Amino acid sequence: MKKLIQFELRKIFSKRLTQIALLFVLFFSAILGFSSYQNKYAFDGVSKEGTGKTAVEIDKEIAAKYEGVLTDEKVQQMMNDFAAQTNLHGMNAAYLYHNALQSAVFTRFSDMNGNWNGVRVSDAFGGEEVRIGYVDGWLTTSQNMVKIFFILSLVIAIMTAPVFCGEYGGVDNIILTSRYGRTKCGAAKVGAGLIAAFIVTLAVAAVNILFAFVLYGRDGLNCSVLFAPMPFDNGYIPFNITCGTLLKYQVLLAFTGTLSVAGITLLISAISRNQMVALVASAAVYFFPAVLPISESNPLFRFIGLLPMYHAQFVSLMSIEQMDNGILYAIWVIPTAFIFIETGAFASRRFFANHQVT
Repeated sequence: MKKLIQFELRKIFSKRLTQIALLFVLFFSAILGFSSYQNKYAFDGVSKEGTGKTAVEIDKEIAAKYEGVLTDEKVQQMMNDFAAQTNLHGMNAAYLYHNALQSAVFTRFSDMNGNWNGVRVSDAFGGEEVRIGYVDGWLTTSQNMVKIFFILSLVIAIMTAPVFCGEYGGVDNIILTSRYGRTKCGAAKVGAGLIAAFIVTLAVAAVNILFAFVLYGRDGLNCSVLFAPMPFDNGYIPFNITCGTLLKYQVLLAFTGTLSVAGITLLISAISRNQMVALVASAAVYFFPAVLPISESNPLFRFIGLLPMYHAQFVSLMSIEQMDNGILYAIWVIPTAFIFIETGAFASRRFFANHQVT
């Protein structure tokens, strides 16, 4: 069985389309991460201003001054230190951006003119203890990985679509099944497809996390996602979790999403006789939740949100609920993924075993 799985893995990774798709997702990861880094901007309100590496250094210096648990005293200090020095000409001060921390405090505690709006930390965050620091880099990384994991899901479909239907017109299947039987051959194909999906997801996630470490360092991994700059304030995770916890959930959801896609695609591949049809059908199943007229406030979204597409677009799923033990509702993706994987593995083996070679 080990040799059969190795044989199937070589076939998966030797296909030109698979190689091109893998190179593309890695290239896209590098370009997206570096461009986001270069587009960073920061001004300390006095003399230091810059973009890219300089902006990140300025943001880190400012964050180091205020890092720790957010208090009303720190809010007042930041409001004074970051007070607008020029006429805003009617612009809402909440949208003013000089640096990441200034944006975070103005978004929540400033009125239109840049003065304190009377909101206290307890009003904004309840009884939560919010630890603040430099979170902009890791939140940018998380935001970028949403796009990357979407593309990765399609790459997994490209890789696994030919696993079964690619053999129906060739001789490899005839040779292998005559020696090992359809049951072993089908099991090897399923195993290889899932292993390939796991390896690729691990590689892509590792590349993105390591690249972020190089660009931003470890700063902010223990800080709350709640006190974030304006670009991350609306529509992001509403629970008091750290950036490190956020990334752990996101990587977990990346694995459950891609393995679920692999299970679905293997099933469709076993049913179909054409690789392109299998790929298109798999993509259609993956994106099907996007056309459903179900909003995130609808109770049904608790179930729709567990479908593979939302594992990549994880913000909606992560925002559903935080359970009494502190674990997020998103943890239910694990049994959901298990259902997709087991159903795909079992059904694809059955369909392949019943196929008559012509």
